[in-house]
Amino acid sequence: MSAVGTSPFDLAGVALHPAVLAVEPPPEVDLAPTGASVVLAVVIGVLFATGTYLLLQRALTRLLIGLTLLTHGANLLLLVAGGRAGAPPLVREDGSLPADVADPLPQAMALTAIVISFAVTALLLALAYRSYRLNRDDAVQDDVEDARIARLAVADARADAAAPADADAREVPR
Repeated sequence: MSAVGTSPFDLAGVALHPAVLAVEPPPEVDLAPTGASVVLAVVIGVLFATGTYLLLQRALTRLLIGLTLLTHGANLLLLVAGGRAGAPPLVREDGSLPADVADPLPQAMALTAIVISFAVTALLLALAYRSYRLNRDDAVQDDVEDARIARLAVADARADAAAPADADAREVPR
């Protein structure tokens, strides 16, 4: 074992596994955008924009569809961010790794996002069904307290507009 910091393969005095040391450098990758990557970027943008628009609606079914579109956009973004497909990250019989190993992290994150979005979708479906059974409508209604606060804000704005603009003209109570 070499001294700490003298070898690029030696991190804080800890020797790395021989399979990690046998990794070949990756080939030069052309990072210029291709037609497919531009189309995928547009599709991801459309999914996010449409999902966000639907999330701002008052109907729970539209909210559910918007959330589904957002999660599809996020999953597609994760898979595109993972880069090109490569060899499976398996160690060869001689203990080395292939040069073009695929990064498993974006795939694992996409799988986790799918599971979470499935759970959230199931919860929203249950809430929408319950709301429809109680109200015969899936629209989210205004909260009474929110409506009262909005009326107070309008009344305050009207009072401020009717008050004199000069601060010295106002009488200060003592």
